[in-house]
Amino acid sequence: MKAVRYLGDHKVAVQELPDPVAGPGEVLLKPLAVGVCGTDLHILEGAYASNPPVTLGHEVCAEVVGLGEGVTTLEVGDLITMEPHYYCGVCVYCQTGKPHMCPNRKAPGVHLDGGMAEFLVLPETIAYKLPAGTSPEIGSMAEPLACAVHGMDRLQATSGRPIAIFGAGPAGSILIALARKAGLTPIVAVEMREQRRDLALRMGADAALDPTASDFTERMMELSGGVGFPYLIDAVGSSRVLDQAIPLASRGANILIFGVARPDDRLTVSPNEIYAKELTILGTALNPFTHRRAANIVNHLGLDNFEFGYFSMDQIEDALQAQRDGTFDKVFITPNGAVS
Repeated sequence: MKAVRYLGDHKVAVQELPDPVAGPGEVLLKPLAVGVCGTDLHILEGAYASNPPVTLGHEVCAEVVGLGEGVTTLEVGDLITMEPHYYCGVCVYCQTGKPHMCPNRKAPGVHLDGGMAEFLVLPETIAYKLPAGTSPEIGSMAEPLACAVHGMDRLQATSGRPIAIFGAGPAGSILIALARKAGLTPIVAVEMREQRRDLALRMGADAALDPTASDFTERMMELSGGVGFPYLIDAVGSSRVLDQAIPLASRGANILIFGVARPDDRLTVSPNEIYAKELTILGTALNPFTHRRAANIVNHLGLDNFEFGYFSMDQIEDALQAQRDGTFDKVFITPNGAVS
């Protein structure tokens, strides 16, 4: 079979690999749509630890084409979304209900072979059946959606209150849709790119502001009712975003760091401001126990408002460049040909 492989040293190539075989408790899959995301770029840049040579792709929607012995919850022809995590099960975090904190966690598409291939084998336990009629591209977005669901759980936002979401790329736009479902209002997206501000409005934002505009702070305070925002999300992953967000927080605000910042990024904060406003700054990682919830709601958030870009495995360099440039709202590799 063909697969997109990260070879290390910033190099990616399409290679031939043996066809995988499903063992006991495993399913053989034909990946249909695999999302390209910022993590893939971080891997190629060397900013995110991986285990090359490795097949890329952790946002996977695939068709079940074979069953290993003992599989009971899936059938050939089912469409699934992959939860891309293997946990050790024996560390203190796994055994106290926080497996996403497992220091021995391995992720398909990062440390283990992922979905940018003609075939993929997974344990039945991390292959989640999608509702009938789900399109492959929407199904693959269950993975970032599951992370966003966990983030909103962490934020503990109350309906009827305003929220500011910094960044209106795929992750930020999914968070906007969840905020709309949760009854937050107004929802204010903060985004430099006009194309992404348009997406934010399509996904349910009440306003989408350019943070470089001369009246940005004035508009933000006006939209928050003059007191700042009780909920703010960094969906970019940048200390510069937090530099803007913290002064816009109301007293008692919750600030969620959702975007994946570079490991060497650093933030200078005023402890007095955090103290005086009684701010809560939250991290959020992965999707513990939220992937099933995401699969259940993935068709109900208007994700078809995204402009999709589709690329074959042989076009991987073009797909990566489209992800860097933001040419499309969401970029996909289609390992087995065009999706219907």
